[in-house]
Amino acid sequence: MEPSWFPVREVRQELADTVTLELEPPGGAFSFLPGQFTMLYAFGVGEIPLSITGDPHDSGSLIQTIRGVGAVSEALTALRPGDRVGVRGPFGKPWPVDAARGGDVVIVAGGIGLAPLRPVVYDILTRRDEFGRVFVLYGARAPDELLFSDQLRGWRSRFDLEVMLTVDGAEHGWHGSVGVVPKLIKRADFDPETTTAFVCGPEVMIRFSATGLVKEGVVPTSIHVSMERNMQCGFGICGHCQFGPTFVCRDGPVYPWNEVRDLMLIKEI
Repeated sequence: MEPSWFPVREVRQELADTVTLELEPPGGAFSFLPGQFTMLYAFGVGEIPLSITGDPHDSGSLIQTIRGVGAVSEALTALRPGDRVGVRGPFGKPWPVDAARGGDVVIVAGGIGLAPLRPVVYDILTRRDEFGRVFVLYGARAPDELLFSDQLRGWRSRFDLEVMLTVDGAEHGWHGSVGVVPKLIKRADFDPETTTAFVCGPEVMIRFSATGLVKEGVVPTSIHVSMERNMQCGFGICGHCQFGPTFVCRDGPVYPWNEVRDLMLIKEI
């Protein structure tokens, strides 16, 4: 329950309301698996759960990408190099990247949902020969809201990674796809029998993306989604993140689609 204090090493402005913090582990190293999260504490304000967004093969720093949408997140986005932030974790079940070895991989992200999936891309590219075709399907509301734009350009220049981008709406100057993220699924030439999919974004986008993947022949047990919501303690004691019979912080945040499909249709949950 007690946080460790991490100095802020660097602050990178990603979008108008989104920053990436590079934190310095006080012990010199911080290890995590793709999909795990931390509880990040802004001194005197409060604590929120945030997926780790850095490279799992680089333990020399802790990378957190934060959109300022509330008191705590806005306090965190206002931090500057030399400030300190409280960190607890890592917590949660990771993306099952190892289970995808030998087959195709489809990564579907919407908006800030690319942040929790970036460690999956890092992990796959580090051992690229262990996977088949790899697709990153990513969408945002507008071109200027595409996260990690410089990195996306780098990924698109690779011959071993296929990146497809779309926006909900765009003015003159955008030459890419316009439409919702799930529409990109039909354009990706993956083998559904061997495909493992990882999906993160707004819940409505998760539902339509997972449904689209199933329609293309991907089995529900091979589709994994991230369900960060209402987490406060990090290890299943406080009960705030109860999701049906599970606790998101302990049993998630990553779930197989077949386990949460019906729960996501119940408005009370």
